[in-house]
Amino acid sequence: VQLVESGGGLVQAGGSLRLSCAASGSTFSIRAMGWYRQAPGKQRELVAAIFSDGGRIKYADSVKGRFTISRDNAKNTIDLQMNSLKAEDTAAYYCNALGGSLEWYWGQGTQVTVSS
Repeated sequence: VQLVESGGGLVQAGGSLRLSCAASGSTFSIRAMGWYRQAPGKQRELVAAIFSDGGRIKYADSVKGRFTISRDNAKNTIDLQMNSLKAEDTAAYYCNALGGSLEWYWGQGTQVTVSS
């Protein structure tokens, strides 16, 4: 599975950005897709995930009510709509997929910078 992200950039606090991730390859085996982020000096953390079985969605508490993850199964894409952005949302954002044998796949990352 290959993952390609797009949509990062610089935005002022309170603004919005939309990230997109396109999956290719053995997409039929994907159990879940999501977004992680990593700020300088911090561990990579889950932002949001959507599961293939039933469409269950999980969000980090820090983004609930502000971020929305969505998936287009026909296009094998997921999007992350980020509203009311805060300075603490600044990080490199990585698209992630969990394969059928519980293997992890990662995109190359896209930078999101929120200026206060």
